[in-house]
This record gives sequence, structure tokens and C-alpha cells, in this order.
Amino acid sequence: MLDATIEAFFAERKEAWLKKNLKASMEEHEVRELELECEEIFALKNWLPNAAKRAGQISLASHPCTFSHPSARKNKNGYVSSIIAKADRAVDGFLRSGNLQTEPDALGNAAALDVYKFLTLVMADGDTLLDHLQRDSELAKNLLASAGGDAAELKSGFLAMVATKDEAVTSSKIKQVYFPVAEEAADYHLLSILSNSGHMFEMRKRLDRLRFSEETKAARELRKSNHFSETGYQEIYNLTTIGYGGTKPQNISVLNNQNAGKAHLLLSMPPELSPRSVRLPTRNFFGDVLYSKQLQQTFQAFHRLLSADYNNLHIRNARDYRIQEYLDQLILNMWQVRNSFGEQPHARPEHLVGYQKQWLFPEHEAERTIEAPWLTTLIEDATRHFIHSYQKVAAKSAIQLGDTELQAFSRIIEQNKEALL
Repeated sequence: MLDATIEAFFAERKEAWLKKNLKASMEEHEVRELELECEEIFALKNWLPNAAKRAGQISLASHPCTFSHPSARKNKNGYVSSIIAKADRAVDGFLRSGNLQTEPDALGNAAALDVYKFLTLVMADGDTLLDHLQRDSELAKNLLASAGGDAAELKSGFLAMVATKDEAVTSSKIKQVYFPVAEEAADYHLLSILSNSGHMFEMRKRLDRLRFSEETKAARELRKSNHFSETGYQEIYNLTTIGYGGTKPQNISVLNNQNAGKAHLLLSMPPELSPRSVRLPTRNFFGDVLYSKQLQQTFQAFHRLLSADYNNLHIRNARDYRIQEYLDQLILNMWQVRNSFGEQPHARPEHLVGYQKQWLFPEHEAERTIEAPWLTTLIEDATRHFIHSYQKVAAKSAIQLGDTELQAFSRIIEQNKEALL
């Protein structure tokens, strides 16, 4: 008793053969003769030996060389070795052979594709017929015995599809990488870079399902009509479609032929990073973020006011305005740093001044009160930084700040205390 999948395979083949050869003008006896011929062709005793002889014309491969170049399969050294990557599945986060189960690919004579389809039939237990032949299962034994010939010879013929040679043969048409394996320059591995066609067409299948499934089409219609969708849909932008094999995709591989020679490529470009508008402090906010050159115009205007020969209300108001400019910049940088720390929880400088961690880290927001001791330290540091920055900008012409200017700074910063929390 054959597996139902095998019976379905032969039923489909017979139907296709009859459809191709039957003609409407045939008489009844001619039809019966054609049906008998069909049964004879696809009888196991005839079809299996014929298929076993043709199996070697197809080579199973997970990484067909023909995706690198259509003529890469054969060179003066013979046929390029078929690569079948066998790797164990592991939860390692990599998209690689073994972690993604895909349909096996094959390349070779297109006239032997029926043998490939036969050997890759999935049986009731989930394994392919080829798997059963390789481990010599009861199913495989019964199938080969039903042909009535030499079972060992049939098995050997079918397994020629996955046979590997002792000597690895590559092609000059495949991209080569010389990979050093020792200190001496003469020791290296020659690596041939190949594409995993199973992964390639599995990606196309998933992308097409994501873009063109009935659910996605329905969701798009809801969006066009401005209606709510419970599931929504996803879009993949900037896709490129690449073709393999031109008008003869069957010359590249079986999977390539099944997909009409078309595969999708995702956009592969470096990310566009927006420049960060503020530096994050690593040790001290005043030295790392609020630097004197940033406020150069403010301190130059402040110096001109101090250098005036007269002192009146307008001069004092202008002086207070420049001090407030400094504090406004300080507060702006403070919020930029806080927001950045909030968006990047991992970016926590260990060596930042202790009180500044309470001042700048979002998780310490509840500790920021008018009575907090760290606020006094912050105000003292801000005063010292203002004086130092002014002296750095004014250089040799800097005027020693008197009690009047320091009191003005203290008064204005007192007015801004709540804004610093």
C-alpha cells in the first residue's frame, strides 16, 4: 500500500499526461489504448527505474552556484560541488541555515524536475520521500520493492541527487574570498560566497503575503474609506525586485523557476542619524554642556555694559537681561539633557557629579524641592561658571566683578529657582 501522497502524485501525473495527449477527434478504442499506455508509463515497475536513472541529472542544493552566475555550474574541472548546508536549530538570534526551515532547491536538467518533485514529496510523518530513502525506512523499502527490480540499484540511483564528491570543486565565476587561517601568509581558506535560495524565496513569499494577502487588501480598503480596522496592516517600503535567469529561469534552479526568476531585495543602506543637539554630560554639566563659546555674544554684551562710564537704571536693566540670557540657556540645556536621559535609560554617566544626578536624571524628579541641599550647591556652581565664562570670553580685558554684579546674579537666579527643579 503506497502512501497517499505518492498515489496523489502519480494520479496528477497521469491526468496531466492524458490531457496533453488526448484529442477530441479520437475514437473510443483509441482513447482506451492511450489510457493503457498511460498506465504502463506510470506503472511503478517502469517509472521508478526510469526516474532513478535521471535523478543524477538534478543536484539538490541549499546554496545553488547558479545564482552567482548562470554558467557557474560547470568548468574545466567538472561540475561545481552542490552545497547542502546542514545546521542545527538554535535560539541565537541569527537568520541562518538551520534556524529557518525552507523547501530544498535543486539545479540541473529541467527534464528531470518530475524526479525532484517525487523525491521531495512530504509523507504522512512530515519527512520527505528522500529522507525515507536515506534512512532506508519501511516506506522506502516497500516502494522500491513494488518496482520488482534491484532495490539497491534504484536507491543508489535516487540518492545520486544528493551525492557529494570527495573533492570540492568551485568556479571562477563565483565570488571568492581568501580567508587567512594562520600567521603565515600562505595558509588560507578559499571561500566561495553563495546565496541561500531557500531563504531568498521564503522572504519573497512572506513579503508577498504581507503586501497582497486578502486581509491586507481589506485593511487598505478600510483605510481608503476612513474606517477603523481591528488588525491594521504593514507596509514594506523601498523594495527592489531582482531577476535571475532572464527568459530561462529554469536554468538557475527549481525554486527560481517556481518563482518566475524574481526575488525581492530589502533596502540596505546605513541609517540616517539626526545629529544630537546637545552634548550629554559625563562628569560635570557646566564643563561638558554649558560652555562659554555657546554664550559668547551674551558675555561680550555684558562686558560692554561693565565698561560703560556711567551707571543708571537702563545699564542695570541691560545687565540683568544678559544674566537672564545665561540662565535661560542653562535651563534650556537642562531640559535637553533630561529629555535625552529619559529617551536613553542606558546612558547614565557613572562619574557625573553627585548632586547633578539628582538634578538631571528623570528618576529623581520627586526629590527636586526648593529646600533640597543640592539646589544650593547648584546655584553656587552656576555663579562660579558664570564668572569663569565671562573672564574666558573677555580674556585680558575682563573686569573684576564686584558685589553689585554678584548680588544681581544671586537675585536673578533666586527668581529662577523653581525653573531649575
